[in-house]
Amino acid sequence: MNLFPRRAAALARKEIYSYGISAAFYGTAVFFILFVNIWLFYFQRYFAMDAATLRPYFAAFPLAFIIIIPVITMKSWAEERKLGSLELLLTMPFSEWDLVLGKFIAAFAALGAILALTIPLPLSVSPLGNFDAGVIASEYAGVLLLGASATSLGLLLSSLARNQGGAFLGGAVALLFVMLVGNLTQTFNLPQALAECINFLSLTFHFESFSRGLIDSRDLAFFIITTALFLFLNTRVLLFRKWR
Repeated sequence: MNLFPRRAAALARKEIYSYGISAAFYGTAVFFILFVNIWLFYFQRYFAMDAATLRPYFAAFPLAFIIIIPVITMKSWAEERKLGSLELLLTMPFSEWDLVLGKFIAAFAALGAILALTIPLPLSVSPLGNFDAGVIASEYAGVLLLGASATSLGLLLSSLARNQGGAFLGGAVALLFVMLVGNLTQTFNLPQALAECINFLSLTFHFESFSRGLIDSRDLAFFIITTALFLFLNTRVLLFRKWR
């Protein structure tokens, strides 16, 4: 039992090192920080709002994830397949779960490192108003859960793609759908049953309770279940390639 996390951790360390020497990772981090700050201060005109809330700031995170998560995950499996090293990995004494968890831990750690760069902003504006630390903590919890689900989806699509370009495009389109599909219920007068079904598929819809400072057990379960489901499907893709 102890070998399982060690194997996944060994692969995760290798992947984290590859992120650390990747120019694309640093470019992605810069893009993310610029995007969320421009969104807050230019488009939302934060200082003109005269309100002690960071909801407009965190509202930009799901939009930025549409771009940055495919960049983080696109090479995870597609590059292994292109280089022919995927077959080597599948013949090593690693289970499919070892491989998938190792890739997921590394990609999620890379995303976490980028999100950590956003912490100085709440610390900087907190003296300007009576901010609720609990709400901000809930917003960060929601962002992490949303990021975990989106990252696992990006990894799944990378395992299905033939190259990094296809993995990025597939991940961006899929995330665009699951992030913004909930807007259909606000734009169109849809039947209640259909609207609830569409909202259920929307990652952003399940993030909204966290952005209000509420940790809803249903939304928490949704993110955990979808993350586990996408990782499970990823193992099935690897198993198919192994025995094909």
